[in-house]
Amino acid sequence: MTAPRVGVLALQGDVREHARVLGDLGAEVVLVRRPDELASVDGLVLPGGESSVIDKLARAFDMQEPIRDAIAAGMPMYGTCAGMILLADRILDGIVGQQTFGGIDVTVRRNAFGGQVESFETTLDVPALGTEPVVAAFIRAPLVVEAGPGVDVLASVPAGAVAVAQGGLLATAFHPEVSGDRRFHRMFLGRVRSRAV
Repeated sequence: MTAPRVGVLALQGDVREHARVLGDLGAEVVLVRRPDELASVDGLVLPGGESSVIDKLARAFDMQEPIRDAIAAGMPMYGTCAGMILLADRILDGIVGQQTFGGIDVTVRRNAFGGQVESFETTLDVPALGTEPVVAAFIRAPLVVEAGPGVDVLASVPAGAVAVAQGGLLATAFHPEVSGDRRFHRMFLGRVRSRAV
């Protein structure tokens, strides 16, 4: 089987960490900054970083509409932290004028767990990934406060959902690329491979 060709949106954020994990899992990784690079991949990771900055840069680099079109066409995408915000249809506590790419029928609250100093690590039960808990690093993380009927909630904390999926889209409020648990990236690559068949 040929290696899946996946992109990491490389406008801002923890791009290298995702690229390393995906490469270790056998993917051919493309750093995506332009529409032609997006057109060359079968899936896209939206990394953690600053969601408002990535939004502004995506518009400045003429990437917003191509990404929205790719989502509408069914391209698998995986967003972590800021990437979850970018894949949400609705955002609370965004900066003035902040936009998302959309695609997942959720409302997310930006920085729901507080600032950088409130970052923390915990374990989560994620039945879709097996019985072993996921070690999850939350860094200025968002929270899903409302999810539509078509959304699969994969993991939750008492305040709300922190991992969701809808169609080919996957999003986590935390950073598996930081904690070393590769199961979410494997799940994403599985979606890329099944769509490429």
